[in-house]
Amino acid sequence: MLTSSMTQETAGTQVNDTKNDQASLLQHLITESQNEASQGFDTKSALEIARIINHEDAKVAAAVKKAIPEIAQVIDQVARSLRDGGRLIYVGAGSSGRIAALDSSECPPTYSTAPGQVQYIMAGGPKALASAVEVNEDSEELGQRDIARRRPTRKDVVVGISASGRTPYVVAAVAYARARGAHTASVTCNADTPLSEAADISIVADVGPEVISGSTRMKAGTAQKMILNMITTGAMTRLGYVYENLMVNVHMQNSKLVERGIRILMGACKIDRQTAVNTIKSAGRSVPVALVMLKAKVDKPEAVRRLAKSDGNVRLAIEDNVLEL
Repeated sequence: MLTSSMTQETAGTQVNDTKNDQASLLQHLITESQNEASQGFDTKSALEIARIINHEDAKVAAAVKKAIPEIAQVIDQVARSLRDGGRLIYVGAGSSGRIAALDSSECPPTYSTAPGQVQYIMAGGPKALASAVEVNEDSEELGQRDIARRRPTRKDVVVGISASGRTPYVVAAVAYARARGAHTASVTCNADTPLSEAADISIVADVGPEVISGSTRMKAGTAQKMILNMITTGAMTRLGYVYENLMVNVHMQNSKLVERGIRILMGACKIDRQTAVNTIKSAGRSVPVALVMLKAKVDKPEAVRRLAKSDGNVRLAIEDNVLEL
């Protein structure tokens, strides 16, 4: 039987081993490296600080550009999955999870998607959006548990987001989803990581060291936001929820969005404001129905039929074609 002192000594050794392993891993991560451009940062003026950050931020778009082929693959997979009744489920922790929550929550008002179509899972749950509970991100068990509650299937796409690519919670969730047939992707800012290995498609945006070493809410967070914007915007556009470059599936819940819907109809159909208002009213406050009515010169029942036939693809409904992805 172990004495109390022996137990404490063993536990202490395990903690030290864990710390050593983690330190060894972190020292090789680009996002944890020191940035030469921000040496002596704490001695700089406000103007110099702003210039250094801006100079580093300018590198983000170029890093994302290198990952465009993989981003495009994910866009098409998400579009296919949503069309077939599946879901896009983001999984993240800390800043990555908060960015995922932002992207998923903005899809319903922008594209009139059902709340369940684009979801997020955050280490620590919804309370972690406002309060730091980063300890949860170290738990593989919690990652598996939380994704298991969503019951991922082959219809779904699960995207794990982690700047380091090593967050145990996220890696475990993506691995679990993949084992159950879901399509999986990773968004990281380091190459050759456990998260990339766990996913079918690996998106890597190598943004380099942060201005504040390890502060991945900065360049890494910006890159992740850009990539998630591309995934959901691209998928919704492929589904036909965008006509030309207009947000035609906008959900008119408030005065600003009602006005946007009116202006979309005016611009797309080259009509006056009153005609746009009258048509939207007769279309049951649906911009897609109104747009099909005007463009195809059909009544509301026919416009609704065409949209149902095209799975909501506005352009194909106007042309009365069958949707193909």
